Amino acid sequence: MLSKPYILIVEDDAEINRFLQSSLHLNGYDSICVSQLHEAIQHFAVNKPQLTILDLNLPDGDGADFIQSIRSHSDIPIIVLSAKQSEQEKVRCFDLGADDYLPKPFGIQELLARIRVSLKRTTKMNLRDDVYQVGALEIDVINQSVKLNQAPLHLTPIEFKLLFKLAQKPGKIFSHRQLLNEVWGAEYVDEIHYLRIHMGRLRARLEQNPAMPRYILTEAGIGYRLAAS
Repeated sequence: MLSKPYILIVEDDAEINRFLQSSLHLNGYDSICVSQLHEAIQHFAVNKPQLTILDLNLPDGDGADFIQSIRSHSDIPIIVLSAKQSEQEKVRCFDLGADDYLPKPFGIQELLARIRVSLKRTTKMNLRDDVYQVGALEIDVINQSVKLNQAPLHLTPIEFKLLFKLAQKPGKIFSHRQLLNEVWGAEYVDEIHYLRIHMGRLRARLEQNPAMPRYILTEAGIGYRLAAS
């Protein structure tokens, strides 16, 4: 029998902790709650959860420091669950490597849906001999080639780098700064117009209707993501 997915909850509100643990248990997940930043980092190092639900306001520090610490050695999904709702705060968390961001108050069904997507994302991408298979897209890293519905697509090197970065985690939002740093370098992280121009060209090649994209989706003010399915 397959073991239940194991989720680490980092939240200092006892009532929310109880609610989350009860809801996760009823939906087939194992979980444990910690209330402080240092506990979260220590627990993660020892127990290796498959997903983390993270509050930002912790008694001994900023939850964003957890994201930064974990991203130095792990790609497991991190869903931020926070009362902070500003676009700037969301961008900060995505820049550090968060996978998703759900503001409080939240609906448990929406959180459960995001958990399912995040966990599915970790197994959805099939890597074989350096070929990524994401939906109808097939991305050959070695040969720098892309197929859509088995038909070859001819992309520029920049377009391929953008698509490859998005395909590493289908469904995950990559911020403007992350994509600019990855493709152009750290000195270009504020040149959002570069990104918009090349994303527009990439969409024109991938999408049947670029005005209503199916594959590359925009998160207004934050960045882009590749549709998870």
